[in-house]
Amino acid sequence: MILSTDSMSPEQIYHTTVQTLLPRPIAWVLTEHESGHYNLAPFSYFTAISSDPALLMFSVGDKAPGEGKDTKVNIARLPYFTVHIPSFRHAEAVTETSRTLPAEQSELQRIGLQLTDFEGFSMPRLADCSVAFGCSLHDIQPVKGAPQSMVFGRVEHIYIADQCARNEVVTKADGSSSQRLTVDATAIDPLARLGGNQYGRLGETLSVPRPR
Repeated sequence: MILSTDSMSPEQIYHTTVQTLLPRPIAWVLTEHESGHYNLAPFSYFTAISSDPALLMFSVGDKAPGEGKDTKVNIARLPYFTVHIPSFRHAEAVTETSRTLPAEQSELQRIGLQLTDFEGFSMPRLADCSVAFGCSLHDIQPVKGAPQSMVFGRVEHIYIADQCARNEVVTKADGSSSQRLTVDATAIDPLARLGGNQYGRLGETLSVPRPR
């Protein structure tokens, strides 16, 4: 099957893309509304961009023509936000926080998850998430010709649950050794976005050494 996007509607392209570009990680983004409450929303057009500076990016659509989603509006006003990596157990909560609500309502009231202090960072984090990135706004770039914006966050702090990480001794080619942080992906059990109403999780994993 060969599909030409020139003959497809934006909706057809979207549904085809989300069923073929997979699995996609989910950015579960916590922002602060001007009234002081917190908004939480998931985004699966999401990836890391660079390590120096440490940047990640997620794409945010508009609520309506000319009306940005709460996440983008909140970040433009207060340029600090927390990006969580949800686990498989959070599938229903992630789905619930995708619901379109008035900006004055907090999604947290509907899912029963608690916030906790994010040490060293000005925003809190979800207590039940194994990974969280404390970010400051690097840039917001509108996508030309589309009702989307790319939000670039500079990662200032990274939280990893103790049970998901350990320091390992790594031996280098010259015989010297050093410690390196190793994160157990299976312990995080990350929730992956598929097409339609579907989610996935990690199955079998394997290690393939890189060529030297």
